[in-house]
Amino acid sequence: MELSVSPSSSLRIPAISPLRSSASSHRRDVRGGGKPTCPCSAGPYFKLSQSSPSLRASGPKSRSRPAPRRYSGKNLIRACARVGAAGSDPISSKVSDFKDACWRFLRPHTIRGTALGSFSLVARALIENSHLIKWSLLLKAFSGLFALICGNGYIVGINQIYDIGIDKVNKPYLPIAAGDLSIQHAWLLVIFFAVTGLSIVASNFGSFITSLYSLGLFLGTIYSVPPFRMKRFPVAAFLIIATVRGFLLNFGVYHATRAALGLQFEWSSPVAFITSFVSLFALVIAITKDLPDVEGDRKFQISTFATKLGVRNIAFLGSGLLLLNYVAAIFAAVYMPQAFRRSLMIPAHSILALGLIFQAWVLERANYTKEAIAGYYRFIWNLFYAEYIIFPFI
Repeated sequence: MELSVSPSSSLRIPAISPLRSSASSHRRDVRGGGKPTCPCSAGPYFKLSQSSPSLRASGPKSRSRPAPRRYSGKNLIRACARVGAAGSDPISSKVSDFKDACWRFLRPHTIRGTALGSFSLVARALIENSHLIKWSLLLKAFSGLFALICGNGYIVGINQIYDIGIDKVNKPYLPIAAGDLSIQHAWLLVIFFAVTGLSIVASNFGSFITSLYSLGLFLGTIYSVPPFRMKRFPVAAFLIIATVRGFLLNFGVYHATRAALGLQFEWSSPVAFITSFVSLFALVIAITKDLPDVEGDRKFQISTFATKLGVRNIAFLGSGLLLLNYVAAIFAAVYMPQAFRRSLMIPAHSILALGLIFQAWVLERANYTKEAIAGYYRFIWNLFYAEYIIFPFI
């Protein structure tokens, strides 16, 4: 089939055949000495054929052909990138794929929460004792942060190893469930995280912080690993999450920072506030994290509040608990002006509370579709990050 502009025109444009797979195109082009092709390279042809109303088909009637494979957004960019990588260096491509799988294995949104929490607590301790700041403490602070990231990686990694079947339903993009990371490599990673993190803490932060760190690893283990597998029990599951992400992280980092400054531990009103605030927030994360996973949890008989009470009820419960958190923060600023900065504490938490109400309304209007639930859960994490960002300045 050929396309002609008009009967009198001599311009002829070859028809476009259906796109073939990237791998076959690459092999054909390499053998022929040409450059690897990408689906996006056909773009100008499609644009011409669609945007020129005078184009018409000539020649014999064509038989129906399968429609070309459609690429859009991230999938198109990813396909082009893979073709380009395959045409350059297979070794570097494998290394890049492995790095990407490891990063997804770490669950970046949890890494951000851990890192922000650590920076926030350290900053608060330094603001309260600015005369004791020493540059020599910088290396110790970064080693502590790396140890926390290792602990985080161990906990989320061990969970993925024992949740492969569930993740294939709920989170097929995770590296083990997607087949991008083998179980053997996953075990090597979690062992590395546990040993490295524990070694750093034991050699730099003393026996008490080491015992807190070990407790966190232990709770993360019994959360996922049989025969304990405490994630099966809703109350035990969210208590473990609240303890690790709420109390142990905040108390442990603040305690370690004061010890590094040569100070005895003592609670300050802001630190007591953020520890209690984040502990309740971690409870909300623990119950809302199951909202997008109801289908897989029911299939594998994992009992969660979402499977028992329903998605809508749990979304309302989570939103209500967070609103209670924000109201308590505003009251703390009103009744303890000597401990908190009212000019920031009150408006910041009011704005975050209004944002939460709006997001809950959006979820209701969307009738709790899977996409809307995922957006709501991401927003909960954004609120979590926001609290740590403003904490050093309240």
